[in-house]
Amino acid sequence: MEHRFVEKATGAIADKYRLSILLELSDKGSMTCTDIQELTGLSQPCVSHHVKQLTESGLVNARKEGRNLYLSLNKESLQQLSGFLEKLG
Repeated sequence: MEHRFVEKATGAIADKYRLSILLELSDKGSMTCTDIQELTGLSQPCVSHHVKQLTESGLVNARKEGRNLYLSLNKESLQQLSGFLEKLG
């Protein structure tokens, strides 16, 4: 496993807003940036920053459709992170 991936992924989930986005994506399956704004109460630029962190970490996939950006969990990356954490235990 690449150490850089673990570093980025754990950094991404260390923020309370990004963690709440991941948890909501786990429940809903897919969300737009507007959904995230409603969930967090953050401004659009702040939401964009958090979305960028999550997508760059590899934990979230983003798909552009028209003017909307749809986000979903990257299950493979989450399994990879889970495997790393299990090794620690």
